[in-house]
Amino acid sequence: MNSQANNIKEQVANALLDVGAVFLRPDQPFTWASGIKSPIYCDNRLTLSSPEARTLIEQGLADLIYQLYPEAEALMGTATAGIAHAAITAHLMGLPMGYVRAGQKDHGRQNQVEGRLLPGQKVVVVEDLISTAGSVLEVVQVLREAGAQVLGIVSIFTYGMKKGLECLAQAGIENHSLSDFDTIAKVAALRGNIAREDIERLMLFRDNPQDESWILGGKE
Repeated sequence: MNSQANNIKEQVANALLDVGAVFLRPDQPFTWASGIKSPIYCDNRLTLSSPEARTLIEQGLADLIYQLYPEAEALMGTATAGIAHAAITAHLMGLPMGYVRAGQKDHGRQNQVEGRLLPGQKVVVVEDLISTAGSVLEVVQVLREAGAQVLGIVSIFTYGMKKGLECLAQAGIENHSLSDFDTIAKVAALRGNIAREDIERLMLFRDNPQDESWILGGKE
């Protein structure tokens, strides 16, 4: 079971690296919108352009849901990156699908939840990326307020950041990802995308993104 899970994590990590959805650059950090310096760039939308990566990911998400949430009655994607993944996975599973807007529409019925959502319906949220978990927890809250029973979250990739884990625990919701930052770092080193000694620097970033000492290898 554990070896099978690790195998899927590594397969997805390789797929993300192959299509450039995840790019590691510890010596030339990216700058996030928040101003944080980061050794990683992640855009899982790029997986949609690769039939091989897309098939691996969507079937992987479906398998996660079958295994963890067999009682799921509908999938709900996060806007906008989770919408396509939720739609394809729902199609594979023969389930209804909808998505949650970032905010209410200012016209028509002013929906924030798009698609049919029935009171008490058991839903799983599909997200592409989990960092601090703030945006996906907003989606969970909207769905709960709309009367849904949110079983959990499935996602393609998670950073495993302390803040994100704490926020998920506080909200009483679990996230299960196909791959994670630790696996990406290990696979990238094996492939030669980064040096093996860079793994420790990446873990320092993951543990405290606000502390830029990781750029110098943890040395002030």
